[in-house]
Amino acid sequence: MRIIAALLILWMTFPPFALGQSPNAPNLSTKPETAQPVADTWQTGRAELTAADVEAFLDGIVPQQLTRDDVAGATVAIVKDGKVLFAKGYGYADVANKKPVVANETLFRPGSISKLFTWTAVMQLVEQGKLDLDRDVNEYIDYKIPEAFGKPITLKNLLTHTPGFEESIKDLITFKQDSPDLGQYLKTHIPRRIFPPGTVPAYSNYGASLAGYIVERVSSEPFNTYVTEHIFKPLNMSHSTFAQPLSPELASKMSLGYTIASEKPLEAFEVVTPFPAGSLSSSADDMSRFMLAHLQEGRLGDIQILKPETAKLMHSRLFGLDPAANAMAYGFYEENRNGRRIVGHAGDTGAFHSDLHLVLDAGVGFFVSYNSAGRGQVSPRTILWEAFLDRYFPFSPPTATVSESSKQDIAAVSGTYESSRRPEGSFFKAFSLLSESTVAPTEDGMIEVDALLAPNGKPKRWQAIAPMQFREVGGQDLLVFKPDENGRMQMIIPYPFMTFQRVGLWQNSKVLLPVLVLSLIVMLLTLVFWFVGWIVRRHYGGTFELTRTEWWLRVGVRAAFALALVFLTSMVSLLMYAISNLDFLSDAGVIWFQMAQAIGVIATIGTLVVFFHAIYAWISKRYRIWGKLQATVFALACVGFLWFVFASHSLYFTSTF
Repeated sequence: MRIIAALLILWMTFPPFALGQSPNAPNLSTKPETAQPVADTWQTGRAELTAADVEAFLDGIVPQQLTRDDVAGATVAIVKDGKVLFAKGYGYADVANKKPVVANETLFRPGSISKLFTWTAVMQLVEQGKLDLDRDVNEYIDYKIPEAFGKPITLKNLLTHTPGFEESIKDLITFKQDSPDLGQYLKTHIPRRIFPPGTVPAYSNYGASLAGYIVERVSSEPFNTYVTEHIFKPLNMSHSTFAQPLSPELASKMSLGYTIASEKPLEAFEVVTPFPAGSLSSSADDMSRFMLAHLQEGRLGDIQILKPETAKLMHSRLFGLDPAANAMAYGFYEENRNGRRIVGHAGDTGAFHSDLHLVLDAGVGFFVSYNSAGRGQVSPRTILWEAFLDRYFPFSPPTATVSESSKQDIAAVSGTYESSRRPEGSFFKAFSLLSESTVAPTEDGMIEVDALLAPNGKPKRWQAIAPMQFREVGGQDLLVFKPDENGRMQMIIPYPFMTFQRVGLWQNSKVLLPVLVLSLIVMLLTLVFWFVGWIVRRHYGGTFELTRTEWWLRVGVRAAFALALVFLTSMVSLLMYAISNLDFLSDAGVIWFQMAQAIGVIATIGTLVVFFHAIYAWISKRYRIWGKLQATVFALACVGFLWFVFASHSLYFTSTF
């Protein structure tokens, strides 16, 4: 089940939930406000960041990654000091036809890096006085985001992923080659608001798409047209578009997308319905132009797409949960590492996996995209980026001093946590349960977090270095623990677009799932033994001496168990089918999920028969002690089943999820 959850989230979101395939973990050991200048942090003997050295370095890593992880191809662009330092394609855009990746021609899908163009468009309109970042977004649109928590959602909330929306995955990606209707999507897919605005970061594709729709309405231009006219054309990004499907000219340059290179590519072009959040198609060469503009205060050559003060503002801290932790900027997010101030964004579609990083004080930009997920437990882009930094920006973290309060802190932070980026109002709440993360103490006085993996696929270890702060052993990442405004412990991870919140017993999967498994085993064995017993009695001509009430209770208990098993099996099967058929997570799949849920409702009502049977067994003189205990075990099995059903919101009937 955990694998199913991780795969579905990987396929349906950008960037993914699964932290083993997450954006690169930034360094938090040095506070962004006090990051040291280049001369103070570079070590002697560092490699010189030249085109020749970069090519030799990448040629020694990327081809090995493609072979080892079964990835078809990759494209890389690096800029420095206002120029393109390096751009190159590796591997194949089409494996079967041996079509190579070409950096200045082959199009990749950068996924959520698309959002940086959306935020740039927003800030252009802010410059012109057409948008106010602190105004209620309802004032800019032709429908209404429902009120909640007594606070409106602002553009600043959208920029920092703090509008408070739950995760929504319905209709995110389709393979139907039709141009999506952004307004219609937004009006019919409004997520529930589960956090007060401006309080909890929870990555939101809907929020970014809403910002794109506001660009449409305020500029009176379709979003694709606006970005083309005000960003792509000025920067001479001739191989970039948000349009779906692609024009014939660009379609001929588009890389195929793969799960792994040794298998067939995806059957069709992935159409992202909320397109301002992730539909961009672009080449590495074009992405280098965008990076250069942001690194040069909004300018590329004689073209100014942003005022200098606006470009600087976009890269500055806007929302963070703690001064020691990375923060959201204006659409970019901090990922400081090796003592450098770095902002960037990651992006994923079903096939493509990309990173964009700006090392601000060094004037360096780095873009990479792979056209396959590959077989690795940790994304190749993470390994490549960290190797790049270690070669050209080497850094020795300060020696860690164990915090005097480490024992108390470890006890205080241990437990089970759920991501703030989660569905709440549908049966997909089960994914929150299945993807919960555990913070556990180790024997040598450290902690492990099972969701944060090292390149070897094993959980990283973390040492207490300050009150409620833990640094990665042998690394730079930092975890900060602090109670939220409601007193609930939260784990602030290196990725500032979401956080983890500790759960209570009711939603603790580490307790709930073992209970559910035991409950299902009891139900299944009861049905198996019932059938076997029937065969044996029929063979030998034996019978049960049961009253009419006892007979009906016996049949009712087995029927309730059978329905419970059918319900859970149906839901799991539907979700597994949806993994390889993404169009199923649309209206086409709603009826099937609701049919399964109808079985679940009947099964839930049927548990009343099981509870009545337990009461009847204890008050009846016809039941011996073993019969009474058996009836009790049956009732407890139903408790485990009902616990999961209600904790996972499995019976929430909704046409959106």
